[in-house]
Amino acid sequence: MNENYYCIIMAGGMGRRFWPYSRKQLPKQFLDFFGTGETLLRTTFDRCKGMIKPENIYISTFIDYKDLVKNIIPEIDEKQIILEEERRNTAPSLAYASHVIQKTNPDATIVVVPSDQLILNIDKFRSSILKGLDFASTSRKLINIGIKPTRPETGYGYIQIDEDKREGDFCKVKTFIEKPALEFAEVFVNSNEFYWNSGIFIWHVVTIMNAFHENMTEVCPKLECDAPDFSACPNISIDYSIMEKADNVYVQLCDFGWADIGTWQSLYEASPKDINKNVILNSNSLLYECNENIILMPKNKLVVAEGLKGYLIAEHDNVLLICKKDDQNTIRRFVNDVEMKFGEDFV
Repeated sequence: MNENYYCIIMAGGMGRRFWPYSRKQLPKQFLDFFGTGETLLRTTFDRCKGMIKPENIYISTFIDYKDLVKNIIPEIDEKQIILEEERRNTAPSLAYASHVIQKTNPDATIVVVPSDQLILNIDKFRSSILKGLDFASTSRKLINIGIKPTRPETGYGYIQIDEDKREGDFCKVKTFIEKPALEFAEVFVNSNEFYWNSGIFIWHVVTIMNAFHENMTEVCPKLECDAPDFSACPNISIDYSIMEKADNVYVQLCDFGWADIGTWQSLYEASPKDINKNVILNSNSLLYECNENIILMPKNKLVVAEGLKGYLIAEHDNVLLICKKDDQNTIRRFVNDVEMKFGEDFV
């Protein structure tokens, strides 16, 4: 394996859109959603270590989750766990993580992967990422992995490519578009010019650090040190702060069976379904005239339901949630209301 290839696994989020199964103290990346015996983080780490040396894989996470990471991936050295003392979204966390890696190896080329994604074709994923690492190591381009859309999905961001500026599987970005309305998503899918934004990035460490210095000048001194001050950084994503501003951003066109497990709806789309298009995750159930639902319950509980369509039924610990499954903003509102009325024990 190439000594200069590194990986940053993003594992610091609270996963509130997966409440009540995902909680502040134990968010989704530390859970086994699919009943495989492995958490999403463990699965992501194992997927990456098939192409990158384990000692070159870093986990970026919130400080409260340090012990969880160590328990799930006991073989990594503590220096490979990069801690955020305050949540400030992906831009500050990646700026600091990239700085840490640059100090270790100034010729590093890095792939950034979220810890909550489903990849169906592992071999194709690894070969695609290695191709991207090879390209980024010499081209000094910022690479965003783009996935060919299979349906008009409104929960994903889209990237429009510039076919006139193409180098093999790599096309210059024309524009980024955040989660569109359905009618626009349908146009995007049919046009063949748009790809899903996977949230997977590849870049040489010098390229990304230059981009931070050009676009987030005021933040760099707060993070390029041994004691980063996250509290002084803006709460902003890498997409808004760098990828949508830099002029050297390219999309790598990929198709390896990708799904972002970011919401209950996206989990539903990515999961096997019964004859009535219900998704039953490790749960006992009897369903009568029920269609397009998703159910996740404790193993010692039985769900009996009739006449439901498009619902989520999920119970974890001290909360039972029954609601429409396809509105992630509603889940956020539920969490905020519950926290205000009943306190942190329920979130």
